[in-house]
Amino acid sequence: MAGFFDTKIEFLKGVGPQKAALINKELNIFTYGELLQHYPFRYEDRTKFWKIRELSADLENVQIIAKIKKVELVSMGNKNRLVAHVADETGEMELTWFKGIQWVQKKLPVGAVFIFLGKPALFGRKWSIAHPEMEPVTAANEHRNNFQPVYSTTEKLRNRFLDSRGISKIMEGLVQGSLPHIQETIPDSIREQYQLIGRQESIRQIHFPSEPNLLQRARKRLKFEEFFYLQLRLLKMKVTRTEKYRGQILGNTELLTEFYNNHIPFELTNAQKRVIRESFMDMKSGKQMNRLIQGDVGSGKTMVAFICALIAISSGAQTCLMAPTEILANQHYEGLKEYADMMGIKIALLTGSSKKAQRRVIHEELLSGELKILIGTHALLEDIVQFQNLGLAIVDEQHRFGVAQRAKLWAKNETFIPHVLVMTATPIPRTLAMTLYGDLDVSVIDELPAGRKPIQTVHRYDKDRLKVFGFINEEIKKGRQVYIVYPLIEESETLDLKNVMDGYESISRAFPNYPVSIVNGSMKADAKDYEMQRFVKGETKIMVATTVIEVGVNVPNASVMIIENAERFGLSQLHQLRGRVGRGAEQSYCVLMSKYELSKDSRVRLDTMVRTNDGFEIADVDLRLRGPGDLMGTQQSGITDLLIADLSKDAPILTLARDAAQQVLANDPDLSLPENASILRQIRQQKKHAVNWSRIS
Repeated sequence: MAGFFDTKIEFLKGVGPQKAALINKELNIFTYGELLQHYPFRYEDRTKFWKIRELSADLENVQIIAKIKKVELVSMGNKNRLVAHVADETGEMELTWFKGIQWVQKKLPVGAVFIFLGKPALFGRKWSIAHPEMEPVTAANEHRNNFQPVYSTTEKLRNRFLDSRGISKIMEGLVQGSLPHIQETIPDSIREQYQLIGRQESIRQIHFPSEPNLLQRARKRLKFEEFFYLQLRLLKMKVTRTEKYRGQILGNTELLTEFYNNHIPFELTNAQKRVIRESFMDMKSGKQMNRLIQGDVGSGKTMVAFICALIAISSGAQTCLMAPTEILANQHYEGLKEYADMMGIKIALLTGSSKKAQRRVIHEELLSGELKILIGTHALLEDIVQFQNLGLAIVDEQHRFGVAQRAKLWAKNETFIPHVLVMTATPIPRTLAMTLYGDLDVSVIDELPAGRKPIQTVHRYDKDRLKVFGFINEEIKKGRQVYIVYPLIEESETLDLKNVMDGYESISRAFPNYPVSIVNGSMKADAKDYEMQRFVKGETKIMVATTVIEVGVNVPNASVMIIENAERFGLSQLHQLRGRVGRGAEQSYCVLMSKYELSKDSRVRLDTMVRTNDGFEIADVDLRLRGPGDLMGTQQSGITDLLIADLSKDAPILTLARDAAQQVLANDPDLSLPENASILRQIRQQKKHAVNWSRIS
């Protein structure tokens, strides 16, 4: 089978070396197998023929059967256009061509009857179609009953007659020739259980459907297969990891009990307790923990991480916490040092700004085991940073770290791979979590601490600015502080955006009695830190910033977040920014400022923010709007470059496929039973040799 599908496309009828080279370059398709998986993105209903008098401008592509009355070349300055006057029994219309005129002219003998297809437009009182598809009427096509596939193509391919119709013609021969070579990849028992049609039939129907119902069944089958093999791979990696990589047994709860009884500053939520329990079961199991903790900004992930660190330290191991920015690392350090000091536990901070003398002490105390918790940035990954016994590695906002960087952390313990706790405040829709993190155990903190009031979000236009300024003034008089966030650092010639420097000047003019801080990404770290600290201490009442505050400062007294040009931000970014307020007991507010004219997507984003504070609901909308690759800012290990399935629309099929994969592995972990021979064969033929991402996620 593989041999046939590995054949180069130049050997296909109607392709040849030159067209093949163009298809290679334009569509990144080289073999029969790759071309066969170039699925249509929509289908045209070619079952209906229209009469000329039935045409209207709101119709998309229409088919008409008409006789050629006259063909003429019309000059327009130094350009020509070809016009064919055609008629049926209800009226006349024109067909026009601006390109490929000589080739088309030869194909249009006066008196011949053709089927023409295209979008109708009214010019004066006459209907016209530009560059229609055309074919002579035959007994077969006049009464056909089919859905014509529409394939994605490019301008360069169209110029070589490889438009959708040209590709379709090549595909007809390929599909016909492929059918004897297509082998079944899903066992009969699973196909029966989930009512899936055969692979051969699904390939035939996806390209050339004979009826809508069979097209739907073909799509379901191929999506299921794609998800099934993806989930099988992820679940198998998870099984391999838990069996192969032993974990250090960390089961001592002495320090946890002392902290809980004497020092904990507030009552944990039930969600926090559940996640601590889940992590504890992993850490004492003798298998390596690989757990993702999802929770909105302010849900208490850091406290959960600290309690897990106490379990590790009680059990004789060390812990590190890696954050993506110095600001965030500092914040974790400041927040956790207070608790570590209460418990008499040595904690240190290591970032790019750490002085040489500090580093030397840290390195010595890590090796001796005296230093129990090390918090830092990428600086933790340097080879010189060696632990006596690293038992738990905590990674905050993990999608900001590259895979190779994270892999270095796990190599810090030669005897055992450290237990891994990954924290993210970016809510990930369930479908995406099952796919991107299908090999991790996922815990969700879905409660906010008691006493937190939901943030009130409103959408205001530029014309409402004076009212918004009045509101800011009222809040500052109550003793509160305000963030004002801008999308760009400097003026952009192409985008009419308020930049942060202009913003700072206009805010300073509007509020002359209040000191204002400014922070942007191009400032040096110490200058940025100085401005942040002024705001944290309450010396400044307004912080004008770019998105550098998205993950960062925790100021319980800040109760208002104003986001300028809110239509320019993605949903998850808006949600993260909003999470900077609402950290104290006071009512907090988020004001989304925008211009009046908004695109459809921008309006959906802003309406969603006003409607809900639920991070998971927001993430689902974001997935629908942006697609999975964009959402994670990564195309991890080919996970999101699916050929036909769509994570934002096909969640029910993904769930079925995951259930089926779990069922197969539960009954036959090595896929050695005869009924799973087709699965094993397909896995061996899949060319992508994925890295074991579970080790390094």
